[in-house]
Amino acid sequence: MADGTRVFLVVVDESPEMRTALRYACRRAKRTGGRVALLYVMDPPETQQWGGVADLMRQEARQQAEQVVATHAEQASTLTGQPPAIHIREGKSREELLKLIAEDRSISVLVLGSSSTNEGPGPLVTAFIGKSGGQLRIPLTIVPGGLTEAEVDAIA
Repeated sequence: MADGTRVFLVVVDESPEMRTALRYACRRAKRTGGRVALLYVMDPPETQQWGGVADLMRQEARQQAEQVVATHAEQASTLTGQPPAIHIREGKSREELLKLIAEDRSISVLVLGSSSTNEGPGPLVTAFIGKSGGQLRIPLTIVPGGLTEAEVDAIA
């Protein structure tokens, strides 16, 4: 967005911490006059599949992605009062995320949730607090996945 509006990007997946990150991004966007963008990255079909089968798998994955994103887009619209920008891509999450941030100069903050379990922070958080952190041109906000809605609202 050329008008200087802050865009908070959330990577959509099925994790509980993503919902916390989305709520935080929506609350921050609403409070600062910004917008929310959602990125869903589909895994590519396995390369040894025949062309027709791979196309069908890709179609089914796209439909699933659209359903998942639609649910979260509805929540974002409710919390911010405006529809989010939606990006659906195919590939590896970290690579597609970096490509989108490079292509869309309106994205100004990446918001990720950290896991509230003992399984570790998740692959994207791990990548960006490690070696890949230098590849980001924007700030990274990591929201603790175990926060309640009230706690998120209080800090956003």
